[in-house]
Formats: sequence, structure tokens, C-alpha cells
Amino acid sequence: MPGKTKITRISSLSEIPAEEWNLLGDPENPFSNHEFLYSLELSSCVGGRTSWIPEYWLAEDESGVHSSLPFYHKYDSYGEYIFDHSWANFFSQNGLSYYPKGLVAYPFTPVNGKKILRRNNVSAEEALDVLLPPLLKNAMEEGLSSIHFLFLEEEEARALEKRGFATRITHQFHWKNRGYTGFENFLGDFRSKKRIQIKKERETIRESGIRILCKEGKEISEKDMDSIYNFYTETYSRKWGSPYLNRKFFKIILEKFSQNLVLFLAEKDGDTIGGTFNLKKGKKLYGRYWGSSSHYPFLHFECCYYAPIEYAIQNGFEIFEAGAQGEQKFLRGFPAVPTYSSHFIFHDQARNAIERFLESERMHMQEMIRETNLSSPLKETVRGESEDQ
Repeated sequence: MPGKTKITRISSLSEIPAEEWNLLGDPENPFSNHEFLYSLELSSCVGGRTSWIPEYWLAEDESGVHSSLPFYHKYDSYGEYIFDHSWANFFSQNGLSYYPKGLVAYPFTPVNGKKILRRNNVSAEEALDVLLPPLLKNAMEEGLSSIHFLFLEEEEARALEKRGFATRITHQFHWKNRGYTGFENFLGDFRSKKRIQIKKERETIRESGIRILCKEGKEISEKDMDSIYNFYTETYSRKWGSPYLNRKFFKIILEKFSQNLVLFLAEKDGDTIGGTFNLKKGKKLYGRYWGSSSHYPFLHFECCYYAPIEYAIQNGFEIFEAGAQGEQKFLRGFPAVPTYSSHFIFHDQARNAIERFLESERMHMQEMIRETNLSSPLKETVRGESEDQ
């Protein structure tokens, strides 16, 4: 990169204006925005006594900041969604410390997109050329076991691979807009049995007296966000234990980022009984948190899949990422897609062992994605076949 480059580290996004940081962000990913990441800081969901300690790396030239890495010192593996607990156990069994480690990611957010943030005229390769050497050097000096980049663009993973990182392939289930004119048009892509089932599921919701409301931007009230927070914490307490986000985060994100928020709220007899928290940016919609006050048949599918898909079609969104897990998504028109992360282990023997594991895992994962999509309920499979059943 021409000219002299200055590398700096900041411990809080309060040290850089939002408009300057956002020039580096992903045009399709709201989680790269200053507003989202800084809300995590202000609500104490990261930093302080948490296991996510921010240390944002910035590269600056004569035109200003041209690239950055949202970097965190991590003291456990929770909230990452790329599971490496077995690696931590391997380290422990061999008398080594896996924590702290270094992480480039958006906390608690398993969504694909740029993690090597940069201006439009800066490539991932150019950003890594200036940011990666000092990052690796500093990580070794501070005694970090490893550096991990999570949920990358494939281009970024390939650039890191050239620099000694090992690529890990996992998978998610994403909905893709094939130019649909409406939800009925989308249903036309399904084989008949599944198409009938989805219609019955939506009909059950309507007949039960449940109404689904879509609220976005300034339509969203503090009361709506309180409901979403309560549903979110209830879901976590039933399934995963302690939630990562607190009530303060939901309050701040509404104040700072309402233009990117989309809620789907279920109402029955005047009460809000369930809902989902979603974010949007560019041509992508992201489903994040779901919950309900009680069990209602098919309400999860309606709030998490069908209503957002209908919204995405109406508003011209191209991709809907509905979260990290998902056999139920696959059965409702979300094909399996690969996701990429990159890993550099400083200990030679541990690095060799983990790289061998990842090589085998990649082959298995690629085959699994292919085989999964061949059994899609959609008439058009990954091979472009089309035949109703």
C-alpha cells in the first residue's frame, strides 16, 4: 500500500467516530457497524469482567483509517459458535494453556461477512499485509495461544490461508430469493407434500387467533423491546443457560440502531405472546433472537421463517440468514451453505495436530453439504434438477 502506514490499537470504539469506522464496514452486514459493536461495550456485554476484551486494530494512511480488525482477547469459547472446546481440552491434556486466545469476530453473532474491515479501495490482502504481522507479533508477546477469524468471506479465508492460517469449513442454512413475487410463488418451488404442510402450519396460526405484526425503525417501542428481551432470556434459560446480552443492550440498540431493526411480534387477545429480533442491511436480513411466553404450535416457524421470508420478498432482500442451527430451516427452504473460519496456533505440535484434523473435517463437511442439498424439499436441487413428487 503506497505511503506510510500507522498501526494503532484502541480498547473502545468511543475512540473513533462512528462515521469513520462505518466507512470500513460490510455494506451487507449490520454487525460490522459501530452502532452495534459499541452498544455491546456500553451495555457491558463485552469488556470489563466479561471473557470478551476488545482491542480494535486500525491501520491509517494519509487518507485516514483504511482497514481494521475487530479483535478480542478471549478467556473462554462461549458466544463464538465455532466450537473449539476439544482443542482447549487437547491443550490442557498436554500441559498447555489455550486461554487467553485472540479472536476476530462479532461477539455472540454467527453471521457471515467481512471481518477484515476496509475501505472500498482496499483489498483483504492489502489490509492483512499491514495489520497481520504486528497482530501476530503482539499476540505472541502477550502469550496468546492462537488467533482465530470467525465467519469470514471465502476471499478472506483464502487470503489468510496464504499467510499460514488453517481454514475450517462449517455450515449454516440460508434462504435465497430467486426472484419471488410473493410467498405463494416461493411455495411453488417446493415439492407438493412439503408445500401442503407449510400452508397448513400457517393456517393453524391464523385459525388460532394469533396475529403477526412487523415493526421496524421508529415503529418499535421500548415496550416492544422489553417483550423481545423477556422472550430472549426465557429461551436461553430453557435451552442454553445464561444469556449473553442484557436488558441494557436492547435499550441502547433501539436508541442507536433502530433503522436497522425489524421485529416480528405475535399477538393474541391483545397480548404479545412471542416474537423475533432481526437486523437488516443492504440486501440481507438476519434473524437473531426468538422466544414466546408459552408453546403455540408452529409459532416458531411463523415468526422465525415464514413472516421474515414474506417480508424479504416484499422488500427485495436477496439473502435471509436465520441463525446458526437448523435442520428445521432446511426443511422449509433454506439450503445448506459453507461457512469459513481461519485459525493460527502458535504451538508447533498443537498446530500440526489441529491442521490435520481440519483437513479431514473439510473433506467431510464439503461432502455433507452436497449430500444434504441433494435431499432438499425444494424441487430445484444444487444440481439444478427439477421434478415434482
